[in-house]
Amino acid sequence: MALAALARRIFGSTSDRHVKRYQGKVTAINALEAELEKLSDEQLQARTAEFKAQLEKGADLDDLIVPAFATVREASKRVLGLRHFDVQLIGGMVMNERGIAEMRTGEGKTLVATLPMYLNALTGKGTHLVTVNDYLVKRDAAWMGQIYNFLGLTTGTIVHGMTDMERKQAYAADITYGTNNELGFDYLRDNMKYTRDQMVQRGHAFAIVDEVDSILIDEARTPLIISGPSEDRSTLYTTIDALMPIIEEGDFELDEKQRSATFTDAGIEKLEAKLAEDGLLKSDSMYDVENVALVHHANSALRAHKLFRKDKDYIVRNDEVVIIDEFSGRMMPGRRYSEGLHQALEAKEHVKIQPENQTLASITFQNYFRLYDKLAGMTGTAATEAEEFADIYKLDVVTIPTNVPVQRIDDEDAIFRTAEEKFEAIANLIKECQDRGQPVLVGTTSIEKSEMLAELLRQKNVGTMNVLNARHHEQEAHIVADAGLPGAITIATNMAGRGTDIQLGGNLEMRIEKEAADLEGAEREAKIEEIKRTIAEEKAKALAAGGLMVIGTERHESRRIDNQLRGRSGRQGDPGHSAFFLSLQDDLMRIFPVDSMDSMLGKLGLEQGESITHPWVSKAIERAQGKVEARNFDIRKNILKYDDVMNDQRKVIFEQRLEMMDAEDISEIVIDMRHDVVANIVSKAIPARSYPEQWKAEQLQAAAKTYLNIDVPVIEWAAEEGIDAEIVTERLLAAADEHAAAKEARTITAMEAAGSSNPTVMRQVEKSIVLQSIDGLWREHLVTLDHLSKVVGWRGIAQRDPLSEYKQEAYELFQSLLENLRELVTTQLSHVELQPRPVAPPTADLSALRETHIDPLTGENDADGGDTVADSLGATGGDPSLKPIDPALLVGVSRNAPCPCGSGKKFKHCHGQF
Repeated sequence: MALAALARRIFGSTSDRHVKRYQGKVTAINALEAELEKLSDEQLQARTAEFKAQLEKGADLDDLIVPAFATVREASKRVLGLRHFDVQLIGGMVMNERGIAEMRTGEGKTLVATLPMYLNALTGKGTHLVTVNDYLVKRDAAWMGQIYNFLGLTTGTIVHGMTDMERKQAYAADITYGTNNELGFDYLRDNMKYTRDQMVQRGHAFAIVDEVDSILIDEARTPLIISGPSEDRSTLYTTIDALMPIIEEGDFELDEKQRSATFTDAGIEKLEAKLAEDGLLKSDSMYDVENVALVHHANSALRAHKLFRKDKDYIVRNDEVVIIDEFSGRMMPGRRYSEGLHQALEAKEHVKIQPENQTLASITFQNYFRLYDKLAGMTGTAATEAEEFADIYKLDVVTIPTNVPVQRIDDEDAIFRTAEEKFEAIANLIKECQDRGQPVLVGTTSIEKSEMLAELLRQKNVGTMNVLNARHHEQEAHIVADAGLPGAITIATNMAGRGTDIQLGGNLEMRIEKEAADLEGAEREAKIEEIKRTIAEEKAKALAAGGLMVIGTERHESRRIDNQLRGRSGRQGDPGHSAFFLSLQDDLMRIFPVDSMDSMLGKLGLEQGESITHPWVSKAIERAQGKVEARNFDIRKNILKYDDVMNDQRKVIFEQRLEMMDAEDISEIVIDMRHDVVANIVSKAIPARSYPEQWKAEQLQAAAKTYLNIDVPVIEWAAEEGIDAEIVTERLLAAADEHAAAKEARTITAMEAAGSSNPTVMRQVEKSIVLQSIDGLWREHLVTLDHLSKVVGWRGIAQRDPLSEYKQEAYELFQSLLENLRELVTTQLSHVELQPRPVAPPTADLSALRETHIDPLTGENDADGGDTVADSLGATGGDPSLKPIDPALLVGVSRNAPCPCGSGKKFKHCHGQF
């Protein structure tokens, strides 16, 4: 460690070396400034067409960095009156080179993004700016869109509640702003559509992720899930919930680290007695197979009552249980816990119980954002998670120096023995700050604690305060904008991704929007000048009082969240102050105890009512946070390893699905499927090197009727002299092909007779049946994989690697899916009789679907209502002659290319066959 520190002092950090490397281009951009200032608006705007022409002639994007960045800066000066600082130019270059720019709060990340967004939009492939909520999408697109529109590029926004047509138009723009959830859900929905023109996205070329640590790390623990309704079991939830009051301490065990709750033997005995009394127990034991559903519901109810707290994990609003994001403190309407937990919470709070859902499609943020050819990010806090960004996303974190040196004073942590002493000290400090006119921002970890502190301050007769939490989500931008006024007190439940600067004296844009929105002309200009004078006076008072005081009421599990709060103070060289107050009763200290902290405090002389402030304490807490972060990284990494298996299969299914959607004629695929089914039913009935008397002739004859809808005398064939499996196969193939040809001829004749002749009708039917069959089986496959991932961990007890076991069984299930698909399509096409009318392409009805974003770390996994698994996927399927191959090698392979397994066959006749 000492050698590393010495090397950094001599040679600079990795970020310092990156920044130094960009200085030459910064100088070149600055040299162009005087030249561009002389251009008219029309001449400056014409540069966009010039850049596009250069790219068409073979120029590289990197060749255009200097002139393009200089053009954007000049356009920004003219349109917004904002000139990019040199450090902002460097941030833009970092992002253009697939990096994460770590820039302090107030350094203008929103403006920085315009540089690489403009440059990459010149390719015409579309670029995406991803942010955390609809408010920031609309604000940033409207604000920065002025620059893009001035330079001749179009801008679109993707927010909740838009129609498919509106979404398609937004994605067709050169630059599209959207939330991470909406972009991910659009990708999943697109892969549930049946024609290319129904899809809204047009590819994944380049994306910049704002608040990249929040989206790619915090929210990456939770997959995006699209699910559909299953049967209603609300009565059972209510019944089980009514039993929870009899469960006392000693009847259950909690593990807050793993967010799990389990019944003890005593608790199970109590439940069984009560369930038997109420006539709900179908056998003597709750754990008999007949009572599996009861166990599931009882466990969900236990977690709802003992682990999840109202106003911390969720709130009740408009007769609904609404989840609260643990990182941002925001409500997440529309998201629901899975596996019956949300229904258990609804029963607990006595609101309407919504039905459970079954997973139809899912993807993690890791795998969604890895779809992009080029990915970048920006945030105020990423350095502590640099290893994860590099490992998972191949993104380097570069810390960009501030435009003006930071003047903020950061105190060492003050630690108390009890929470009551801690909050008393916090309240006294807030009162002192208000008395001298210093604005205060207080960060809490839950709604409950923010309101408790607010009540304590009211008892001390502290003046007006703003409480910013999920209850006041709608006013958050205006509350944050006023947090820099002299003497203002703002209590916030987490400050990650709030997206609005805390400016000393007030936020000019917000004040204009609020006070001058309805004014015009000279009256508006006069009002704006008045607002500017007021803000300047207020800022002077706030500066004189010491700038923004940031107070943390406890440490989070992640240092990044603490740094985000602390970074709100001291923007653009303003003075500021930050302090964290802790107690031994805080969640971090209680759940993840710091070794020997109590004895350390004793040695330092901590008495009742006193606090200790010492670098030892701060370092010890930082080490505890580091351990938690490392543990969470390992968990996320392990989850990703399992999801990667599904993701490889997802890519194969989605790519093959797209290929069939685009094809005019998939009859060749359908014929291959039919022939594969014939080969499969023959191999099951006629073992290799067997005699005719050993054949299962009756089974084969019945299978031919079931799958191919043909009556063939297989029993008579088996009695023929010289018959073998090859002859039987040839006869079945001929009969099946003849039956299919006759059916198509009958259909065309019937349509001609009805006056609606369409020779491609069978092609449309084939495509429709294949696509719908793929979708149905893929959904069942998702449920099966989800169940497999939950139980495979127990294989470790038998000294078998759970991940290897999961990969092997998932591969076998995927082969089974393909076999079931061939049988399902062949069966349907052989039995269907078409009516003489035009066949319209199928459309996906997505109206009844629910979009959720569930946390797998707490056990709320992908499939709600997942106990309806298709029996057909239980069998081991697949062609036994196929070599096992990693599904990742199958992604992107053309159907007519050689199979990657090395068999020498075309992909479509080997591992690519449906």
